[in-house]
Amino acid sequence: MGHGLALHFALNGQDVRLTDHRQSNLERAADRIRDTTAFLREEDETDRHPDDIVEEVEFVLDTAAAVSDVDIVLETVPEQLELKREVYREVVAAAPDDAVLASNTSGIPITDIADGVPDHAERVVGCHWWYPPYLLPTVEVVRGTQTADGVVDRVRTFLDSVDRAPVMVEKDVPGFVWNRIQMAVFRESLHLVSEGVTTFEDIDRAIRDGYALRTAAIGPFETIDIAGLDLVETVLTDLSPHLCNDEAPNPLLDEYLSQGRGGIHDRAGFYEYDRDPESIVRERDKTVVALRQTRDRTGDSAE
Repeated sequence: MGHGLALHFALNGQDVRLTDHRQSNLERAADRIRDTTAFLREEDETDRHPDDIVEEVEFVLDTAAAVSDVDIVLETVPEQLELKREVYREVVAAAPDDAVLASNTSGIPITDIADGVPDHAERVVGCHWWYPPYLLPTVEVVRGTQTADGVVDRVRTFLDSVDRAPVMVEKDVPGFVWNRIQMAVFRESLHLVSEGVTTFEDIDRAIRDGYALRTAAIGPFETIDIAGLDLVETVLTDLSPHLCNDEAPNPLLDEYLSQGRGGIHDRAGFYEYDRDPESIVRERDKTVVALRQTRDRTGDSAE
């Protein structure tokens, strides 16, 4: 995620530093920024030269030096609470006293992260970008129990300056908004397959070519308004008792993981793959670009 954020900030005129504890990681990030900028240029998403964008990103090994004079720190380390707290303790010792401490965590409660720096909890805020950040226009802004109003306002202003729209999360619940919805859909999808109701292929077809295609045009509440709340209430009354409510991951996940089928990096997950992971992700990105460009031409959904 770090390289994608640095790329997006540089494309939008921000002074950006990317820091990591390994030089090899920074070199790999530079290569990915260069490759992704070239892709965006091919798709008419930018006219900037890849080498110029890499030159505009400062790559720094020393975290303290990287944050010494910044306005906003955006942490993107792995989803481990103690690791994030350790990073924040290092950051608050070196960053300006008024720097925003933002986390790109996809689900750890912001309040739990802020507990690692109790004297600075009011400065800690969730800033969860969806991947890829250089293509998807919405960002979750998550208020912890002690996050100051001014910090939330500064993040909203920053997102506006880099052409992103905030999704405000006013209650610090695990998973926030998007991942709670996404995982609920995935839980039900996996349940239907494990119960023999349908197949992986047909679930993907139903969501990708049906539900998601319509949802790209209007959201779920707009959809319900069109269908009628009375109809939806009737459907939910009949259906709700039958929906999956498992409190643990479906055993199918362990079954596939035990077989070494962890996803595209293993060349197998729910499906088998004969292409390299980079080409699979790039094909996904090309489709996202095409969908977004179509929306830009036709206008946003109704307000």
